[in-house]
Amino acid sequence: MDELIRTERLTKCYGNSVVVQDVSLSVKKGEIYGFLGLNGAGKTTTIRTLLGMIKPTSGEVLLFGERLRGRGDRLWNRVGYMVEMPAAYPGFTVRENLRLFARLRGLAQPESVEAVMEKLKLRAYADTKAKHLSLGNMQKLGLAKALMHNPEILILDEPTNALDPAGIVEIRELLISLAEQQGITVFISSHILEEIAKMATRIGIIHRGVLLQEITAKEFGNIRQKRLYIGVGGEQEQALHLLESKGYQVRLGRAGCLELPDERAVRNPERIAKLLTDAHLPLSQLLVEEEELEAYFLKAIGAKEELG
Repeated sequence: MDELIRTERLTKCYGNSVVVQDVSLSVKKGEIYGFLGLNGAGKTTTIRTLLGMIKPTSGEVLLFGERLRGRGDRLWNRVGYMVEMPAAYPGFTVRENLRLFARLRGLAQPESVEAVMEKLKLRAYADTKAKHLSLGNMQKLGLAKALMHNPEILILDEPTNALDPAGIVEIRELLISLAEQQGITVFISSHILEEIAKMATRIGIIHRGVLLQEITAKEFGNIRQKRLYIGVGGEQEQALHLLESKGYQVRLGRAGCLELPDERAVRNPERIAKLLTDAHLPLSQLLVEEEELEAYFLKAIGAKEELG
């Protein structure tokens, strides 16, 4: 089974309010699918529907090729999840919380508990009560519960909330490792767009309940805008006219730099450097920049707003 998650025209309404509308997406085995959207876009509602926590108004959810309706209990042993802030018994330690969850899952004790604490670097907090954990370590406890039974699908809603930069890197590397080395399929929502760009193999953009676009990481790399920035001291006008005379698209950009969106310039910046140095123009900067996911995302939802 190559396709592990699929929705078919998934729609969820509350009264007259349409929260998710005709969302059809698919996630293949071993993919990290980044699900992006503003607050209120429908991310968490979609995730709760994937998990059977709420029933769709119409449409279908399929996991492992099977329709979720009426079959959820049999599929949960193959799915790990964390939605919003993870729940824990505040008076229990980290180890006690995990042992309780392991018993509910019918897992071996204490091997599964110790293994997942090691994986998420929670061993130092094993005897700390959950109520005394930082928000970041509480988030890691929730991830430990999601991973303890070695699921085939991992569904995570904002898993890096409250983590410090080092913790975010740890979780990113862990998820990439799970996907690449163990073939686990990861469906992840996040508001940290550039973090998603570093790990996702495919990205879905949802806005006002509508799935606007699905693109692979490779496609994003091909379509994101790229520009060459050039610094030439106080000789901007002369350099601009020289480059225009050679047929390049060029304009005055930030901080006095020249900006070239011209694909020829982006691909061959060394030719621009030679052109300027041969003309005895002082070259102080030569930098190629790619459009960040955040800018692309805002452009995508902006285009949707303009269309109404």
